[in-house]
Order: sequence, then structure tokens, then C-alpha cells
Amino acid sequence: MMLCVQTDHKAEFDALWSWVMHYMYMQDGPNAGYFAWSCQTDGTPNANGPAPDGEEYFAMALFFAAGRWGCGSGIYDYAAMARRILHSCLHKGEKPGTGRPMWDPENHLIKFITECDFTDPSYHLPHFYEVFAEEADEEDRPFWHEAAAASRRYLQAACDERTGMNAEYADYDGKPHVDESNHWHFYSDAYRTAANIGLDAAWNGPQEVLCDRVAALQRFFLTHDRTSVYAIDGTAVDEVVLHPVGFLAATAQGSLAAVHSAQPDAEHNAREWVRMLWNTPMRTGTRRYYDNFLYAFAMLALSGKYRYE
Repeated sequence: MMLCVQTDHKAEFDALWSWVMHYMYMQDGPNAGYFAWSCQTDGTPNANGPAPDGEEYFAMALFFAAGRWGCGSGIYDYAAMARRILHSCLHKGEKPGTGRPMWDPENHLIKFITECDFTDPSYHLPHFYEVFAEEADEEDRPFWHEAAAASRRYLQAACDERTGMNAEYADYDGKPHVDESNHWHFYSDAYRTAANIGLDAAWNGPQEVLCDRVAALQRFFLTHDRTSVYAIDGTAVDEVVLHPVGFLAATAQGSLAAVHSAQPDAEHNAREWVRMLWNTPMRTGTRRYYDNFLYAFAMLALSGKYRYE
């Protein structure tokens, strides 16, 4: 999630991108063309598989870089590299032994991981897909148009109408994916969904139902314990929020959508979440990574600096 594309630091971006290509990019086996989803700082992989939200962020960062600095050669031909990533995401598996795609070719929805037939609502980035529909390989542009529309429909189904919450992992019908992994609550990954809906509203205009969903989420958590984990129907779970700053930041970013809701007090509540974020410091300690990335994204988005032009 290379936020430095929003600065003038091309050298730093290139150094980071070079590191990613050297240590994270997989060139052999069924995951060739994808990135290991987690590595140690010395480049040692923590896993040998990809996480699809990584690929979509890598591709978008590269399109940002191409727009800011133009394209060089090799791995620094940013737009070509972005198109290569997106091509793999859609076309792997078309030939035997070439792995699996990251998007379901029939329903146009992103997968949680390539081996699974369910999804993670926070992976759905229709605002990115609209860009991909303009910048990806021409043959794939209709798919990305459909993916943007499919993801917006999906998020309406995945976010509870009354509470606005969605599960971390969910089936293709939007219902929480229940298995032994215990990820069917509103938890960690799920916080990003409101932020994504907010950024889509900022880039492409508000979607009425999705704005109402985020407004419901903000309303719920202004009157309930924000340190507790919940099932998406609002039932408290005997567990404590692991990333309180990230949760607050992502929900505040959702104000970009909620402020357009016609629900009672939606605009007031949206502004209250932004105020709370402004008065919240970044997190310190061992769990600061996830929280502070969501914090940075929210500050960029709410300031109007997180845009593709």
C-alpha cells in the first residue's frame, strides 16, 4: 500500500517497489505472477501465498506512480507492471497448471484467497475497478466495469441494514462465512469496508444505499461500546477490539459517504467521527502497523489528497 506515490519522492517509491519485486514477487509455481502476502523485513517470506487485496493495491499504486512521474523501463514501467498484475489476477487458471484467478470469472467478485469460493467484503474496491476499467488491458476493461458494479451490489448485501456492519469473511450472497476460522464477526479486516465506501463516494459519487449503510454503522457505534466485538446484527461478542485506532479511522473515512445519507442525524454523526479521528493520536506499540495505515489512509482521504486524476 505504497502511500508515497502521493508525494514527490520517486526515488523512495522506486526503492520500495524494487524491494517488493525482489522479495515478494513469485516467479515459479501456481502463484507465479502474484506476491507473497507477508514478508519479514529482511525479505524472508512469512507465507508463500498471495492475498488478493495486495494485488489490487499494488496495481493502483503503480497507476498512481505512472500518472505522477510517467513510466520508465523494466519494472519501472509502472503502467505495464500494473497491467501485468491485473492480467494475472483475471487469467490465471485458464491454462492447466497455471494456478487460480483472484476474481471469480462468473460473478466478478474478488476472492478471499485464490483457493476459496468466498470473499472478504473489505477487499471490494469499486473505485479502483473504475480506474482499472480505463487503464487495464483493453480486453479486460469490460470485466472491470462489471466488477465495480458487482462489488457495489455486493456491499449492499454484506452490510447489515440496521447496524451497517459486515463480517470479516462473507459468502458471495453477502452472508457471514461461518467456519472454524471464526471470522464471521465485525472485526479487523471488516473495518476497512466503510472507508472503501467513503472513498468510492468521493471518487465516483455517492450510492444512496451504501451511504445509508455507513450512516447506520456510525450511528450504532456512537451509542454502543466501541471496545467490544459484535456480530453484524449488533449482538456483543465476548471479545475486545484488536485495532481500536484503525477502527475509528476507517469509520471516520466512511463519513465521505455517510454525509450524503438522508438518515436522521447522518451529517452530524459523520462530522463527529471526523472530529474524533482528528483528536486521536496515531498508535504506538507492536500492533501499530495496521492501525496507522488505516489512520494514514483516512487522513489522506478526508483531506481530499487521496485521488486518482
